[in-house]
Amino acid sequence: MKNNHCIQKEKAEQFHRYHVKGQPLVLVNVWDAGSAQTIQSAGAKAIATGSWSVAAAHGEQDGEVLPFQLVLANLARITKSADLPVTIDIEGGYGRSVSEVKQNVLQIIEHGAVGINIEDQLPYGEGLYNLSEQCLRLSATRQAASEADIPLFINARTDLFLQKAPEKHNEALVREALVRSEAYAEAGASGLFVPGLQDHQWIQELCERSPIPINVMVTSSEPSPRQLAALGVARISYGPYPYLQVLENLKALGQRILTGA
Repeated sequence: MKNNHCIQKEKAEQFHRYHVKGQPLVLVNVWDAGSAQTIQSAGAKAIATGSWSVAAAHGEQDGEVLPFQLVLANLARITKSADLPVTIDIEGGYGRSVSEVKQNVLQIIEHGAVGINIEDQLPYGEGLYNLSEQCLRLSATRQAASEADIPLFINARTDLFLQKAPEKHNEALVREALVRSEAYAEAGASGLFVPGLQDHQWIQELCERSPIPINVMVTSSEPSPRQLAALGVARISYGPYPYLQVLENLKALGQRILTGA
């Protein structure tokens, strides 16, 4: 009978294989064990949390406000309740220093995750970590995974596009994203996450030139998942949208019940 470490390692390897250019892994982001079980029953290949949704479900704001111990406790419940590979959004790693990030990632792995999102946005949204500093943080993350003997999928998120309105996106941002993609890959990243980017041409350019798979977050009807697949995207996620949709439905149900409609 396989032990837990072997099972987790197999799930991590499986999760890597799901990232195929042009045949994207679709992740409907969850926030707790119940939502994870629901998405698993809907036919998902893997489970992914979204930090905004997890924080909101705990009555907190996004931005590493939710205590890290609660993040771990929530992750433990999710990994115990779902049979699928689980990847968790840990924002900026809950630490400025390389050593803090490494220790936190080790704990994330200990609690059953096989993938993480880790972003280059500075705490409180004030710009980005410079390239060399973020690469050190990613290298520490990969070192933690190696020490744990789990091939962790490190989804390196860049907030280059999220910090500017779509109409202000330009070729210079795309070039900077490619520079970060190459550097992040060398530091141990498995994929590049570019939330906020919507332009078809620039998504395709990133997919063609990035050394690691591209993850795009759906924020509107355009580009559609089918279009993103055609552009070469390897991973599609939905961020806070599922949680917000559930809240809208809950509010509407509550209003109908309370007003006697």
